[in-house]
Amino acid sequence: MGPVKRVLLGSAAGVFAVAGAQAADLPVKAKPVEYVKVCSLYGAGFWYVPGTDTCIKVGAYTKLDVNYNASGNGAWVGGGGGGSIDTGGRQTRTDTANFNFRARGVASFDMRTQTEYGTLRSYLDVGAQLQTNAANVSTAPVTGASAIYSSRAFLQFAGFTAGRIRSFFDMFNPGNYNIVQNRFNGDTNANGIAAIAYTWQFGGGLSASLSLEDGGFATGGHGRSTANLNNPNSFTVGGSEQSDVKGEQFFDPVFNLRLDQAWGFVGVSAALHDASGGYFGTAAGAETTGHPGDKFGWAVAGSFTLTNPFGLQGDTVGAMGVFSRGAVGYAISNWGPQVVFKGNSVGLGFSADGVYSGLIGNGTASALELTDAWSFNGAYEHRWDPKWRTSIYGGIGGVNFNGNAKSQICANPATPLGFGGAGAGLTGVTNCNPNWSGSQLGSRTLWNPVPDVDVAVDVQWIHIDTAFAGTATLPATGAKPAGIYSISNQDAVSAFFRIQRNFLY
Repeated sequence: MGPVKRVLLGSAAGVFAVAGAQAADLPVKAKPVEYVKVCSLYGAGFWYVPGTDTCIKVGAYTKLDVNYNASGNGAWVGGGGGGSIDTGGRQTRTDTANFNFRARGVASFDMRTQTEYGTLRSYLDVGAQLQTNAANVSTAPVTGASAIYSSRAFLQFAGFTAGRIRSFFDMFNPGNYNIVQNRFNGDTNANGIAAIAYTWQFGGGLSASLSLEDGGFATGGHGRSTANLNNPNSFTVGGSEQSDVKGEQFFDPVFNLRLDQAWGFVGVSAALHDASGGYFGTAAGAETTGHPGDKFGWAVAGSFTLTNPFGLQGDTVGAMGVFSRGAVGYAISNWGPQVVFKGNSVGLGFSADGVYSGLIGNGTASALELTDAWSFNGAYEHRWDPKWRTSIYGGIGGVNFNGNAKSQICANPATPLGFGGAGAGLTGVTNCNPNWSGSQLGSRTLWNPVPDVDVAVDVQWIHIDTAFAGTATLPATGAKPAGIYSISNQDAVSAFFRIQRNFLY
């Protein structure tokens, strides 16, 4: 063998040795890469979580609201909410901020898995918001009010729905037609309510649901607002309404029956509501004073929505009517006082599930007198083209105290019982009648310059009709001085602007 051959053979042997050593260091087989797969079972935006059979959709929205002559949450000035008065209704330099901003960003998570019992779904939305002058008061902190925001957190499984949801009493949604909060209904869509429910599907779009729901205010519920008239601060012009109720013993049972079709839906709903009062006395040790007998209130409603009415594609029209006795929060949103000042006149309206006052007549204990509340709301939306739509909406509602309740409140007509709080009461009343009603009319125009972006303007008028009409002496409330005021019907006009971007929300 010559020198050249020996060199070539030695080089080849070295190359094969090195290649063999490197091959021994490599894994036998590389693991396959897991790619995110589209989940087409539930619509756009869902994808399989790698390594699971669960589909998830992540969505979000961001928005800015600008409100004129309305509080930070969009309610008209002077409207009540959860027992408090929006003091912007006083219309003074220190009590009113004419413009308010609210910025909010929310993310949503919709997770679904197929099981032998059907679809298992869990849903959550959570975010944060900043409100300037949240109570429509110019003396509110200049930094505004920051808060964590969430309106839904629930799971659905085998016919059950449990968590923070919209009440099953509510079916027609006025929020689809406006920006402002509609005050003359008890719809819980905006903030949700704690509940557990079961739904039966009968086929053909017919279903029924039975729900046990929060009867208080834990998550913006329908409220418990029975008032003890022995407390002089039950109804105040300057601050709030104060309830005196038996501790919550059970949830509100709610039932609905509805038919959903391509043309829309029609449904009825009913609820029971514990309106029982506390003790007759208001001081420490009041257990010895006794208490009124327990009573349940109730509410019934009927509603519908029609799609493409009058042959107009994309249009919708709907309405909902509610009557309640001892369950005012089902008929009127966020029970509470309505107090609207205009100079030396004021409009008044107070709401309560019921009232009681201890002893009446010859020493007989009074019964709890349940209050009637009613409302009717309707709306129509017309689509001009794919980018423009306009809605017209309206509502009317009222609160009526029965004859026995008015007899107790107006036992001394000039100083109504329950309205006599020091610095917050009514005296010298010329017409004692706590009944009231109100109406609301508005229009919203919405523009979608590009998909998922809403630019909207909403203008609304509110009217308060008070049966207290006459005159009365009012205490000083905020910057409003004490004196004789005319109690008369009042009007308010508010305007709203919103820009919002929705993404898979």
